[in-house]
Amino acid sequence: MGPKSKRRTIFLGVLAIAMVFSACHKNPPAPVTPPTPEATPPPPAAPDANLTAEPATVEKGQSVTLNWTSQNATTLDLQPQVGSVQATGSTTVTPQESTTYVLTANGPGGTKTASARVTVTAEAPPPPPEKTPQVVGVDVIEGQLKDAYFDLDKSDVRPDAQQTLTADSDVLKANPNFKVTVEGHCDERGSEEYNLGLGDRRATAVKSFLINLGLPADRLTPISYGKDRPQCTESTEECWQKNRRAHFQLK
Repeated sequence: MGPKSKRRTIFLGVLAIAMVFSACHKNPPAPVTPPTPEATPPPPAAPDANLTAEPATVEKGQSVTLNWTSQNATTLDLQPQVGSVQATGSTTVTPQESTTYVLTANGPGGTKTASARVTVTAEAPPPPPEKTPQVVGVDVIEGQLKDAYFDLDKSDVRPDAQQTLTADSDVLKANPNFKVTVEGHCDERGSEEYNLGLGDRRATAVKSFLINLGLPADRLTPISYGKDRPQCTESTEECWQKNRRAHFQLK
């Protein structure tokens, strides 16, 4: 090999070594990032529904108020008989028999139902007709009223007269439509003027006693007849006792 060929061979060797060295110092290729997958949207929310009935128990013919609320629903149907309704609301129904009302809520997330039971009881019977009060004759009532008797020259209500007047008060309370004249009577002894005053005190004492038992004062009118209207005309103590009395007259 001549000197020229030898130099060429050395040059090519050096060039090859330089190329190898250059290749060893090149930067490695950048890593490839895989594409990010798109996020999956969440599923639509399930609908919710609530239904109540107030009151829950009624008599036949009475009304009930249905109240409802819902969420995440596109359509709502209330049965029986009501049909399509808004998301929130109320309505009045009059069931003729026990009924279960059902609210169905439909939406992208599914279906939800809610129910409310209304119990219908038998219709209340009409109230019994009012009893017409029996009209009692004046003579019948006066026959139930007893005279109250007094001691000689006295207008105090004796214990036996108190019992009599208490029974008379019950009769008068049971017949409130009648007003009463309370008559004060005396026996034949004494002057006309004296007996009129004594009879008035006796009638007034009886009126006060009856008022204390609860009778209205405006139902009682005292009057004195003195000795002018005797019940007995014999001049005996037994007869005089019958004339010392308070008597009732209805009006």
